[in-house]
Amino acid sequence: MTIEIKAPTFPESVQDGTVATWHKKPGEAVSRDELIVDIETDKVVLEVVAPADGALSEIIKDEGDTVLSNEVIAKFEEGAGGEAGAGEKAEEKKAEEKPAAESGAGGDQLVNPAARKLAEEKGVDLSQVSGTGKGGRVLKEDVMKAGTAPAAAAAPAAAVQVVVAPGERVEKRVPMSRMRKRIAERLLDASQSTAMLTTFNEVNMKPVMDLRKNYKDLFEKKHNGTRLGFMGFFVKAAVEALKRYSAVNASIDGDDIVYHGYQDIGVAVSAPKGLVVPVLRNAENMGLADIENNIRDLGLRARDGKLSIDEMTGGTFTITNGGVFGSLLSTPILNPPQTAILGMHKIQERPMAVDGKVEILPMMYLALSYDHRLIDGKEAVGFLVAIKEMIEDPARILLEV
Repeated sequence: MTIEIKAPTFPESVQDGTVATWHKKPGEAVSRDELIVDIETDKVVLEVVAPADGALSEIIKDEGDTVLSNEVIAKFEEGAGGEAGAGEKAEEKKAEEKPAAESGAGGDQLVNPAARKLAEEKGVDLSQVSGTGKGGRVLKEDVMKAGTAPAAAAAPAAAVQVVVAPGERVEKRVPMSRMRKRIAERLLDASQSTAMLTTFNEVNMKPVMDLRKNYKDLFEKKHNGTRLGFMGFFVKAAVEALKRYSAVNASIDGDDIVYHGYQDIGVAVSAPKGLVVPVLRNAENMGLADIENNIRDLGLRARDGKLSIDEMTGGTFTITNGGVFGSLLSTPILNPPQTAILGMHKIQERPMAVDGKVEILPMMYLALSYDHRLIDGKEAVGFLVAIKEMIEDPARILLEV
Protein backbone atom coordinates (compact mmCIF):
# COMPACT_ATOMS: atom_id res chain seq x y z
CA MET A 1 0.00 0.00 0.00
CA THR A 2 1.39 3.39 -1.06
CA ILE A 3 1.10 6.27 1.44
CA GLU A 4 1.88 9.92 0.67
CA ILE A 5 4.29 11.54 3.14
CA LYS A 6 3.28 15.19 3.57
CA ALA A 7 4.91 18.20 5.18
CA PRO A 8 3.39 19.13 8.56
CA THR A 9 0.55 21.63 8.83
CA PHE A 10 2.27 24.96 9.41
CA PRO A 11 0.71 27.63 11.68
CA GLU A 12 -0.57 30.85 10.11
CA SER A 13 2.64 32.67 11.08
CA VAL A 14 4.77 30.22 9.06
CA GLN A 15 4.48 30.43 5.28
CA ASP A 16 6.70 27.54 4.24
CA GLY A 17 9.60 25.33 5.30
CA THR A 18 12.78 23.73 3.99
CA VAL A 19 13.66 20.05 3.86
CA ALA A 20 16.63 19.95 6.24
CA THR A 21 17.67 16.29 6.50
CA TRP A 22 16.41 12.98 5.15
CA HIS A 23 17.21 10.36 7.78
CA LYS A 24 16.13 7.44 5.56
CA LYS A 25 16.85 6.51 1.95
CA PRO A 26 14.45 4.90 -0.53
CA GLY A 27 14.24 1.17 0.09
CA GLU A 28 15.65 1.39 3.62
CA ALA A 29 13.52 -0.39 6.22
CA VAL A 30 11.64 1.95 8.57
CA SER A 31 9.66 1.20 11.71
CA ARG A 32 6.38 2.90 12.58
CA ASP A 33 6.91 6.34 14.22
CA GLU A 34 10.63 6.32 13.33
CA LEU A 35 12.02 9.71 12.25
CA ILE A 36 12.41 9.97 8.47
CA VAL A 37 12.85 13.69 7.72
CA ASP A 38 13.34 17.09 9.39
CA ILE A 39 11.51 20.16 8.07
CA GLU A 40 13.08 23.46 9.10
CA THR A 41 10.90 26.57 9.43
CA ASP A 42 11.69 30.12 10.47
CA LYS A 43 11.12 29.23 14.12
CA VAL A 44 11.47 25.49 14.75
CA VAL A 45 12.54 22.21 13.19
CA LEU A 46 9.57 19.89 12.69
CA GLU A 47 9.97 16.12 12.57
CA VAL A 48 8.08 13.82 10.22
CA VAL A 49 7.83 10.17 11.28
CA ALA A 50 6.93 6.98 9.43
CA PRO A 51 3.17 6.26 9.34
CA ALA A 52 3.76 2.48 9.49
CA ASP A 53 6.38 -0.22 9.13
CA GLY A 54 7.76 -0.18 5.61
CA ALA A 55 10.15 1.84 3.45
CA LEU A 56 10.35 5.02 1.40
CA SER A 57 9.68 4.31 -2.26
CA GLU A 58 10.35 7.81 -3.63
CA ILE A 59 11.67 11.13 -2.33
CA ILE A 60 9.91 14.00 -4.08
CA LYS A 61 11.46 16.93 -2.23
CA ASP A 62 15.23 16.81 -1.78
CA GLU A 63 17.23 18.42 1.01
CA GLY A 64 17.20 22.20 0.61
CA ASP A 65 13.88 22.28 -1.28
CA THR A 66 11.13 24.61 -0.10
CA VAL A 67 7.85 22.96 0.89
CA LEU A 68 4.39 24.32 1.70
CA SER A 69 2.02 23.21 4.41
CA ASN A 70 0.75 19.65 3.77
CA GLU A 71 2.68 19.38 0.48
CA VAL A 72 3.61 15.84 -0.59
CA ILE A 73 7.35 15.33 -0.04
CA ALA A 74 7.73 11.56 -0.48
CA LYS A 75 5.93 8.27 -1.07
CA PHE A 76 5.96 5.39 1.39
CA GLU A 77 5.31 1.71 0.85
CA GLU A 78 3.69 0.07 3.84
CA GLY A 79 5.18 -3.35 4.50
CA ALA A 80 8.19 -2.79 2.23
CA GLY A 81 11.43 -3.76 3.91
CA GLY A 82 9.30 -5.80 6.28
CA GLU A 83 11.46 -8.90 5.95
CA ALA A 84 14.36 -7.07 7.48
CA GLY A 85 12.15 -5.85 10.30
CA ALA A 86 10.72 -9.31 10.85
CA GLY A 87 14.17 -10.87 10.91
CA GLU A 88 15.31 -8.27 13.40
CA LYS A 89 12.37 -9.01 15.69
CA ALA A 90 13.04 -12.73 15.38
CA GLU A 91 16.65 -12.14 16.40
CA GLU A 92 15.50 -10.15 19.42
CA LYS A 93 13.01 -12.84 20.42
CA LYS A 94 15.66 -15.53 19.99
CA ALA A 95 18.11 -13.50 22.08
CA GLU A 96 15.62 -13.25 24.93
CA GLU A 97 15.37 -17.03 24.97
CA LYS A 98 19.15 -17.35 25.40
CA PRO A 99 20.67 -17.57 28.85
CA ALA A 100 22.27 -14.41 30.25
CA ALA A 101 25.82 -15.69 29.79
CA GLU A 102 25.32 -16.08 26.03
CA SER A 103 23.71 -12.68 25.36
CA GLY A 104 25.83 -10.57 27.65
CA ALA A 105 29.44 -9.58 27.68
CA GLY A 106 30.82 -12.14 30.09
CA GLY A 107 27.31 -12.49 31.55
CA ASP A 108 27.39 -8.91 32.92
CA GLN A 109 25.29 -7.14 30.28
CA LEU A 110 22.38 -8.42 28.22
CA VAL A 111 22.42 -7.06 24.67
CA ASN A 112 20.10 -7.95 21.82
CA PRO A 113 21.87 -8.79 18.54
CA ALA A 114 20.09 -5.94 16.73
CA ALA A 115 21.19 -3.52 19.44
CA ARG A 116 24.78 -4.80 19.28
CA LYS A 117 24.86 -4.43 15.48
CA LEU A 118 23.49 -0.87 15.66
CA ALA A 119 25.99 0.02 18.39
CA GLU A 120 28.87 -1.14 16.17
CA GLU A 121 27.55 0.93 13.25
CA LYS A 122 27.11 4.10 15.36
CA GLY A 123 30.22 3.59 17.48
CA VAL A 124 28.23 3.54 20.73
CA ASP A 125 29.91 2.11 23.84
CA LEU A 126 27.42 -0.47 25.14
CA SER A 127 28.88 -0.28 28.63
CA GLN A 128 27.54 3.30 28.80
CA VAL A 129 24.01 2.33 27.68
CA SER A 130 21.28 1.57 30.22
CA GLY A 131 19.02 -1.27 29.12
CA THR A 132 15.23 -0.89 29.38
CA GLY A 133 14.35 -4.43 28.31
CA LYS A 134 13.52 -7.41 30.48
CA GLY A 135 16.21 -8.00 33.07
CA GLY A 136 18.07 -4.83 32.03
CA ARG A 137 18.52 -6.04 28.44
CA VAL A 138 19.86 -3.39 26.04
CA LEU A 139 17.42 -2.95 23.15
CA LYS A 140 17.84 -1.28 19.78
CA GLU A 141 15.85 1.71 21.03
CA ASP A 142 18.29 2.20 23.92
CA VAL A 143 21.22 2.36 21.49
CA MET A 144 19.35 4.80 19.23
CA LYS A 145 18.71 7.14 22.18
CA ALA A 146 22.31 6.91 23.33
CA GLY A 147 23.64 7.61 19.85
CA THR A 148 21.31 10.47 18.95
CA ALA A 149 21.85 13.04 21.71
CA PRO A 150 25.62 13.54 21.31
CA ALA A 151 25.29 13.66 17.53
CA ALA A 152 22.66 16.37 17.76
CA ALA A 153 24.81 18.44 20.07
CA ALA A 154 27.90 18.08 17.91
CA ALA A 155 26.19 18.71 14.57
CA PRO A 156 26.42 22.54 14.54
CA ALA A 157 30.18 22.49 15.20
CA ALA A 158 30.78 19.83 12.56
CA ALA A 159 28.79 21.78 9.98
CA VAL A 160 31.17 24.77 10.03
CA GLN A 161 34.44 23.02 10.82
CA VAL A 162 37.25 23.86 8.42
CA VAL A 163 40.46 21.82 8.44
CA VAL A 164 43.34 24.13 7.56
CA ALA A 165 46.88 23.00 6.84
CA PRO A 166 49.67 25.29 8.12
CA GLY A 167 50.25 28.22 5.78
CA GLU A 168 47.00 27.76 3.82
CA ARG A 169 44.25 30.39 3.56
CA VAL A 170 41.00 28.48 3.28
CA GLU A 171 37.43 29.72 3.14
CA LYS A 172 34.26 27.70 3.42
CA ARG A 173 30.87 28.97 2.27
CA VAL A 174 27.75 27.42 3.84
CA PRO A 175 24.12 28.49 3.36
CA MET A 176 22.47 30.33 6.22
CA SER A 177 19.70 28.29 7.84
CA ARG A 178 16.11 29.55 7.73
CA MET A 179 16.12 30.01 11.49
CA ARG A 180 19.33 32.05 11.40
CA LYS A 181 17.89 34.18 8.57
CA ARG A 182 14.77 34.81 10.61
CA ILE A 183 16.81 35.75 13.69
CA ALA A 184 18.83 38.19 11.58
CA GLU A 185 15.66 39.74 10.14
CA ARG A 186 14.08 40.22 13.56
CA LEU A 187 17.23 41.75 15.06
CA LEU A 188 17.61 44.13 12.14
CA ASP A 189 13.92 45.04 12.33
CA ALA A 190 14.19 45.72 16.05
CA SER A 191 17.16 48.06 15.58
CA GLN A 192 15.53 49.95 12.70
CA SER A 193 11.89 50.20 13.78
CA THR A 194 12.19 50.96 17.50
CA ALA A 195 13.61 53.88 19.49
CA MET A 196 15.73 51.57 21.63
CA LEU A 197 17.66 52.83 24.64
CA THR A 198 19.38 50.90 27.43
CA THR A 199 19.67 51.76 31.11
CA PHE A 200 22.02 49.98 33.52
CA ASN A 201 22.25 49.19 37.19
CA GLU A 202 24.08 46.74 39.43
CA VAL A 203 22.73 44.34 42.02
CA ASN A 204 24.30 42.72 45.07
CA MET A 205 23.69 38.98 44.64
CA LYS A 206 24.84 38.02 48.16
CA PRO A 207 21.34 37.91 49.74
CA VAL A 208 20.02 35.53 47.06
CA MET A 209 23.19 33.46 47.13
CA ASP A 210 22.93 33.12 50.93
CA LEU A 211 19.27 32.16 50.58
CA ARG A 212 20.12 29.47 48.05
CA LYS A 213 22.94 28.16 50.21
CA ASN A 214 20.67 27.83 53.25
CA TYR A 215 17.66 26.29 51.54
CA LYS A 216 18.80 24.60 48.33
CA ASP A 217 18.90 21.09 49.81
CA LEU A 218 15.52 21.48 51.53
CA PHE A 219 14.05 23.05 48.37
CA GLU A 220 15.34 20.22 46.17
CA LYS A 221 13.99 17.59 48.59
CA LYS A 222 10.61 19.31 48.90
CA HIS A 223 10.15 19.76 45.14
CA ASN A 224 11.27 16.34 43.87
CA GLY A 225 14.77 17.22 42.75
CA THR A 226 14.07 20.71 41.38
CA ARG A 227 17.17 22.86 41.81
CA LEU A 228 16.89 26.39 43.17
CA GLY A 229 18.49 28.66 40.58
CA PHE A 230 18.87 32.42 40.09
CA MET A 231 16.45 32.67 37.16
CA GLY A 232 13.44 31.90 39.34
CA PHE A 233 14.16 34.93 41.54
CA PHE A 234 14.56 37.23 38.53
CA VAL A 235 11.33 36.00 36.94
CA LYS A 236 9.44 36.54 40.20
CA ALA A 237 11.01 39.99 40.61
CA ALA A 238 10.17 40.88 37.00
CA VAL A 239 6.54 39.82 37.48
CA GLU A 240 6.14 42.09 40.50
CA ALA A 241 7.90 45.00 38.77
CA LEU A 242 5.74 44.58 35.65
CA LYS A 243 2.61 44.89 37.79
CA ARG A 244 3.83 48.31 38.94
CA TYR A 245 5.02 49.54 35.53
CA SER A 246 2.34 48.50 33.05
CA ALA A 247 4.03 50.22 30.09
CA VAL A 248 7.01 47.87 30.39
CA ASN A 249 4.58 44.95 30.03
CA ALA A 250 2.80 46.52 27.05
CA SER A 251 3.27 46.17 23.29
CA ILE A 252 2.84 48.45 20.31
CA ASP A 253 0.43 47.42 17.54
CA GLY A 254 0.47 50.00 14.76
CA ASP A 255 -0.81 53.22 16.35
CA ASP A 256 -2.26 51.39 19.34
CA ILE A 257 -0.77 50.50 22.71
CA VAL A 258 -1.82 47.08 24.03
CA TYR A 259 -1.65 46.78 27.82
CA HIS A 260 -1.55 43.18 29.08
CA GLY A 261 -3.23 42.15 32.31
CA TYR A 262 -0.98 39.11 32.61
CA GLN A 263 2.76 38.42 32.60
CA ASP A 264 3.99 35.99 29.95
CA ILE A 265 7.76 35.96 30.43
CA GLY A 266 10.00 34.93 27.53
CA VAL A 267 13.30 33.33 28.54
CA ALA A 268 16.03 33.48 25.90
CA VAL A 269 17.67 30.07 25.40
CA SER A 270 20.69 29.25 23.25
CA ALA A 271 19.85 26.27 21.01
CA PRO A 272 22.18 24.53 18.52
CA LYS A 273 20.49 26.23 15.56
CA GLY A 274 20.24 29.69 17.15
CA LEU A 275 18.65 31.74 19.91
CA VAL A 276 15.03 30.90 20.74
CA VAL A 277 12.69 32.51 23.28
CA PRO A 278 10.19 30.06 24.79
CA VAL A 279 7.49 31.67 26.93
CA LEU A 280 6.41 31.03 30.52
CA ARG A 281 2.64 31.55 30.28
CA ASN A 282 0.98 33.28 33.24
CA ALA A 283 4.23 33.51 35.18
CA GLU A 284 2.37 35.55 37.81
CA ASN A 285 0.68 32.33 38.94
CA MET A 286 3.90 30.31 39.24
CA GLY A 287 5.98 29.59 42.32
CA LEU A 288 9.77 29.33 42.27
CA ALA A 289 9.66 25.55 41.77
CA ASP A 290 7.22 25.85 38.85
CA ILE A 291 9.40 28.50 37.19
CA GLU A 292 12.60 26.47 37.60
CA ASN A 293 10.92 23.28 36.33
CA ASN A 294 9.47 25.00 33.29
CA ILE A 295 12.71 26.77 32.40
CA ARG A 296 14.66 23.51 32.65
CA ASP A 297 12.11 21.66 30.52
CA LEU A 298 12.03 24.40 27.88
CA GLY A 299 15.83 24.57 27.81
CA LEU A 300 16.23 20.82 27.29
CA ARG A 301 13.61 20.73 24.54
CA ALA A 302 15.13 23.79 22.87
CA ARG A 303 18.49 22.00 22.80
CA ASP A 304 16.86 18.94 21.22
CA GLY A 305 14.75 20.99 18.78
CA LYS A 306 11.50 19.79 20.37
CA LEU A 307 9.85 23.15 21.06
CA SER A 308 6.54 23.87 19.33
CA ILE A 309 5.85 27.16 17.57
CA ASP A 310 3.10 28.00 20.09
CA GLU A 311 5.64 27.78 22.91
CA MET A 312 7.76 30.48 21.26
CA THR A 313 5.04 32.94 20.24
CA GLY A 314 3.58 35.71 22.33
CA GLY A 315 5.24 36.89 25.50
CA THR A 316 4.93 40.31 27.10
CA PHE A 317 8.48 40.68 28.44
CA THR A 318 11.81 38.88 27.91
CA ILE A 319 14.75 37.99 30.15
CA THR A 320 18.11 36.99 28.67
CA ASN A 321 21.11 35.78 30.67
CA GLY A 322 24.44 36.38 28.95
CA GLY A 323 26.18 35.63 32.22
CA VAL A 324 26.07 31.90 31.56
CA PHE A 325 28.57 32.53 28.74
CA GLY A 326 30.72 34.90 30.81
CA SER A 327 29.34 38.23 29.59
CA LEU A 328 30.03 41.01 32.11
CA LEU A 329 27.94 43.72 30.40
CA SER A 330 25.85 43.97 27.23
CA THR A 331 22.92 45.81 25.65
CA PRO A 332 20.18 43.27 24.85
CA ILE A 333 18.07 43.85 21.73
CA LEU A 334 14.29 44.14 21.95
CA ASN A 335 12.03 41.28 20.96
CA PRO A 336 9.19 43.12 19.08
CA PRO A 337 6.35 43.77 19.61
CA GLN A 338 7.51 43.74 23.24
CA THR A 339 8.75 47.08 24.54
CA ALA A 340 11.45 45.95 26.99
CA ILE A 341 13.99 43.20 27.70
CA LEU A 342 16.04 42.54 30.83
CA GLY A 343 19.66 41.44 30.48
CA MET A 344 21.37 39.48 33.27
CA HIS A 345 25.14 39.06 33.36
CA LYS A 346 28.05 37.32 35.05
CA ILE A 347 28.32 37.48 38.84
CA GLN A 348 31.67 39.11 39.56
CA GLU A 349 33.23 39.83 42.95
CA ARG A 350 34.06 43.54 43.22
CA PRO A 351 35.12 45.92 46.01
CA MET A 352 32.07 47.94 47.07
CA ALA A 353 31.65 50.76 49.60
CA VAL A 354 29.23 49.65 52.35
CA ASP A 355 28.56 51.99 55.30
CA GLY A 356 31.88 53.71 54.76
CA LYS A 357 33.83 50.46 54.50
CA VAL A 358 35.11 48.47 51.53
CA GLU A 359 33.63 44.99 51.17
CA ILE A 360 34.10 42.35 48.48
CA LEU A 361 30.62 41.49 47.18
CA PRO A 362 29.29 39.30 44.35
CA MET A 363 27.85 41.88 41.96
CA MET A 364 25.89 41.58 38.73
CA TYR A 365 25.29 44.26 36.13
CA LEU A 366 21.68 44.51 34.94
CA ALA A 367 20.65 46.07 31.63
CA LEU A 368 17.15 47.07 30.56
CA SER A 369 16.68 47.88 26.89
CA TYR A 370 13.37 49.61 26.20
CA ASP A 371 11.39 51.27 23.42
CA HIS A 372 11.45 55.00 24.12
CA ARG A 373 8.37 55.49 21.96
CA LEU A 374 6.30 54.06 24.80
CA ILE A 375 8.50 53.93 27.90
CA ASP A 376 10.05 57.08 29.36
CA GLY A 377 13.41 57.05 31.09
CA LYS A 378 11.79 57.57 34.50
CA GLU A 379 9.71 54.41 34.12
CA ALA A 380 12.62 52.37 32.77
CA VAL A 381 14.92 53.38 35.62
CA GLY A 382 12.15 52.84 38.19
CA PHE A 383 11.47 49.36 36.82
CA LEU A 384 15.15 48.37 36.97
CA VAL A 385 15.52 49.78 40.50
CA ALA A 386 12.49 47.71 41.57
CA ILE A 387 14.20 44.57 40.22
CA LYS A 388 17.40 45.51 42.06
CA GLU A 389 15.60 46.11 45.37
CA MET A 390 13.73 42.80 45.23
CA ILE A 391 16.84 40.77 44.41
CA GLU A 392 18.84 42.48 47.17
CA ASP A 393 15.98 41.87 49.63
CA PRO A 394 14.15 38.72 48.46
CA ALA A 395 11.53 39.09 51.20
CA ARG A 396 10.08 41.92 49.09
CA ILE A 397 9.12 39.35 46.45
CA LEU A 398 7.12 37.34 49.00
CA LEU A 399 5.55 40.42 50.58
CA GLU A 400 4.97 42.13 47.19
CA VAL A 401 6.38 45.44 48.47
